[in-house]
Amino acid sequence: PFFWVLRKRRGLTDTELIELPDGFEERTKGRGVVCTSWAPQLKILNHDSVGGFLTHSGWSLVVEAIEFERALILLTFLADQGLNARLLEEKMIAYSIPRHERDGSFSRDLVAESLRLVMVKQEGKIYRDKVKEMRGLFGDRDRQD
Repeated sequence: PFFWVLRKRRGLTDTELIELPDGFEERTKGRGVVCTSWAPQLKILNHDSVGGFLTHSGWSLVVEAIEFERALILLTFLADQGLNARLLEEKMIAYSIPRHERDGSFSRDLVAESLRLVMVKQEGKIYRDKVKEMRGLFGDRDRQD
């Protein structure tokens, strides 16, 4: 199952539809939800059925995912996201979706492989465990004061 929050591209009006890949809705019918408007992110992350979070690695989103002990899969695009991702990767807290060296692009296969690695495979257990360990650090008010 999945919950995909799909933001509209800049420049689109509220009445213009966001295009999903051809056949996507039919292939995923009954297995997930695509949300094209505001989503209650904290409520979603807090739900017991959520095991992981694919995020652009903005710091507030990372902290929220750690608070709810959700495994992190990162797909960075701009600003501080790359630096955040590098730090999280070095500490084995999160896994970044690999990009093609030639042009920085990524493929759906790389996204699927990354999700499978972090969420299912034994070698991804380090990421699932580490985020739980980090919750103690991030959530420790005495350390934060």
